[in-house]
Amino acid sequence: MSPALLIKRFLPRTLFGRSLLIIVSPLILLQVISTHIFYDRHWDTITRRLSSSIAGDISMVLNRMREDPAPERRAAIFEQARTTFGFLITLEPGVILPNKESPANERIDRFLTVALQQRISRPFQIDTSSFKKKVIIDVQLADAVLRVEAPGDRLFSSTTYIFIMWMVGSSLILFAVASIFMRNQIRPIRRLARAVDSFGKGRPVDEDFRSGGAQEVRQAASAFNLMRERIHRQIRQRTDMLSGVSHDLRTPLTRMKLQLAMLGRSPEIDELKADVDEMEKMIEGYLTFARGEGDEEAFETNLSEIVEEVVAQWKRNGATIDAHVEGRLDAWCRPNAIKRCLDNLIANANRYGTQIWVRAGKRGDVTEIAIDDDGPGIPEESRETVFRPFFRLDQSRNPETGGTGLGLAIARDIARAHGGDIVVETSPHGGLRALVRLPL
Repeated sequence: MSPALLIKRFLPRTLFGRSLLIIVSPLILLQVISTHIFYDRHWDTITRRLSSSIAGDISMVLNRMREDPAPERRAAIFEQARTTFGFLITLEPGVILPNKESPANERIDRFLTVALQQRISRPFQIDTSSFKKKVIIDVQLADAVLRVEAPGDRLFSSTTYIFIMWMVGSSLILFAVASIFMRNQIRPIRRLARAVDSFGKGRPVDEDFRSGGAQEVRQAASAFNLMRERIHRQIRQRTDMLSGVSHDLRTPLTRMKLQLAMLGRSPEIDELKADVDEMEKMIEGYLTFARGEGDEEAFETNLSEIVEEVVAQWKRNGATIDAHVEGRLDAWCRPNAIKRCLDNLIANANRYGTQIWVRAGKRGDVTEIAIDDDGPGIPEESRETVFRPFFRLDQSRNPETGGTGLGLAIARDIARAHGGDIVVETSPHGGLRALVRLPL
């Protein structure tokens, strides 16, 4: 896998995570560089100097012992070394150091070994296993072993832990401050995202919505408010225009129906009456599609009751429907619009099938309503085309009973206005399945 794909795979998906990554990455890099410089420069220098100091003090004790070899003077030299250097010195007569090299794996052992080799021309062994408390150095003399116990603070500097504590502590404080700052900056973006999502699903948004936050976020919120006002204004203008069109078209149709009613009965007049009725239905369908149920307010509704009500109405009209609703289904929606959506789908299924199955339930974060029939179905290549307004699939649907070609278009328009969608596929019963998915 390429580095670019690895970065894309492990990069946080949220803005908050990416912002923290932008802040934390330089902080971690700075700590790594600082630690490297500290251990390579500061600690090495301090350890080298402390080791050289201990080696020099031991060398001075050995020189004093050579200058004044009297046994009775050794106690005074050892006592002076204790009070001056903090050394605890003992002499072990007749002892010979084992013939093995001093360990030089650790940093402290390595620096102390080099310093003793430079200052003392005698065999020696060191023990730094408990270097924080004490360091033991055995020096081979002619007839004895000189054991020097130096306090740990003569060789170990606590600045190492102080440095690490300050580095980690300051990093945690900076990380906490950065997290609070970024959370406060991202909160307005999340509020704006929720408002946009609610508006897209047809749910209410505060008229005086203000996102707050940085200037760019406030500008985005202001642009959203302007866009929402323009959309509401266009919907009102379209509704007002369609109301006028509806009135203007229905007035001559009403006069035509009155005139036909006064002409008596004849096959020609009956045909004209049927044409006028069909024209009235077509105009009503066109206006309903264009109006899109946009003037109805959305609120939290029990979808189970809506489904059951629509199914009960079709059963009273003689349709054969097998319905099953999985418990209570609550969602924000426009009840009348959802009723019209389901009514159009069931009408479509009833027109081309003899048996209808309706199933409704929760599927993850959406409510899914499936409407199946045992009719002829729709070819797979035409399943998106049937949602186009005024389209009628003549090959598989009877053109004489196919309506105006607006039923599925109106249904999908309503579903998408709620933030959902409608798809059609092959039904397990052999006909067509219409799946209505609405967000919870």
